[in-house]
Amino acid sequence: MPTCPLCASPHSRHFHRDARRDYYRCDVCRLAYVPPAQRLAPEQERAVYDRHQNHPDDPGYRRFLSRLYEPLQCRLTPGARGLDFGAGPGPTLSLMFEEAGYPMAIYDPYYAPDASVLERRYDFVTATEVVEHLFAPGRELERLAALLPAGGWLGLMTKRVTSEEAFARWHYILDPTHVCFFSEASFEWLAQRLGMSLEFPAADVALLRKR
Repeated sequence: MPTCPLCASPHSRHFHRDARRDYYRCDVCRLAYVPPAQRLAPEQERAVYDRHQNHPDDPGYRRFLSRLYEPLQCRLTPGARGLDFGAGPGPTLSLMFEEAGYPMAIYDPYYAPDASVLERRYDFVTATEVVEHLFAPGRELERLAALLPAGGWLGLMTKRVTSEEAFARWHYILDPTHVCFFSEASFEWLAQRLGMSLEFPAADVALLRKR
């Protein structure tokens, strides 16, 4: 069995198979994931991202991002500094926070690859529709949490696994760049691992606060 990319447990079971891939689920943190051998190569992954049409002038895209923006923004102190991790080809969430008076940095391995921003400290870090793409979510989320002081916020937006039956019919697994699928139990494991409190203000949003 493959090792879980979130908690590194060797204890997983086969969860689902479709025409293209297999999916395993960890017995410890309840993450569902695609085994490494069935992930896309970097150039294939980039080709999929290049087709994304997200744009900061699109009001529909802003409404979509507001599911994370609104509950997080009302928890921040004025002037809090943030990082948008995985900003993509059309950074928008960072602009929404900047328009409200929050200085922002952005990072994306393909479109904003300045890794020096990952060496600074922030009052909050966001990752919208990002964690499902990560090959090593445990390591990456631990690194992001380390950028925060006590009381800092980590805002994550991703659709959550509910049941094995729903997973088999789920449109979310059809995107070939989606390789990790969190459940509420996965986020609960993560919050405990990182020493953070956890809230679910929306069906696809998790807010973690560093104790």
